[in-house]
Amino acid sequence: MVIEVDSAADPRIADFTRLRDTDLRKALEPEQGLFLAEGEKVIRRALATGHPLRSVLTTRKWLPSFADLPADAPVYLASDEVMENITGFQVHRGALASLHRLPLPAVPELLGRARRVLVLEDLVDHGNVGAIFRCAAALGVDAVVLAPRCADPLYRRAVKVSMGAVFAIPYARMPDWYGGLADLRLAGFQTLALTPDQHAPALDKVQFADRVALLLGSEGDGLSSHWLAEADQGVSIPMSPAAMALGVDSLNVVAAAAIACHALLR
Repeated sequence: MVIEVDSAADPRIADFTRLRDTDLRKALEPEQGLFLAEGEKVIRRALATGHPLRSVLTTRKWLPSFADLPADAPVYLASDEVMENITGFQVHRGALASLHRLPLPAVPELLGRARRVLVLEDLVDHGNVGAIFRCAAALGVDAVVLAPRCADPLYRRAVKVSMGAVFAIPYARMPDWYGGLADLRLAGFQTLALTPDQHAPALDKVQFADRVALLLGSEGDGLSSHWLAEADQGVSIPMSPAAMALGVDSLNVVAAAAIACHALLR
């Protein structure tokens, strides 16, 4: 069902407009139960995990790539110029798709079938959240739990950076930050709080329980003092003495997550 559009003001393509207005999109997309995926590979990963397709916006060059999409979903066809007018940027991967969100499980339901879990407290950068999901998918993490203020994994940038890994890892959002770790304790998880404090035991030296939840804090301040106190144990990634002498006492959260996820493999 191919429909040509020649104006960014066409109301039928409202899902794809004002994409640079971050505050608007962060409010509008969850409220309307939709999200956007960019590029054929990511779009197909979203479809393969059961997200119903609302519509596609693409150019004539990329149209053959989407010939097998569900027949009831409109494919809006635009010139490169109109496409950029609609989105506000060049769509280098050729297409955008609007898809329906699926209901999230409750945290206890998610934990019931997991052994290795990441818990993200107040990470606000969508690119970092997407990259952490990609690390989790690559290194065998079973699930991700988000604190209430953590960035949306289905925001376009998070989906793009993750290369669709946000569809491969089940996740849930805590309804309550202050008591949010209680569900992990009730499910029998050992909670390990990743900290730059080099007095904390090295993560690769810690004896893991059968079920482990690794807590990662926000980009600037790390984990809150409340979650550090609530966790079973603080753990660190050792820095080299030379780095410490230069004042480099920690890694960015994505690099730390990758190393920590690898450690959880054992």
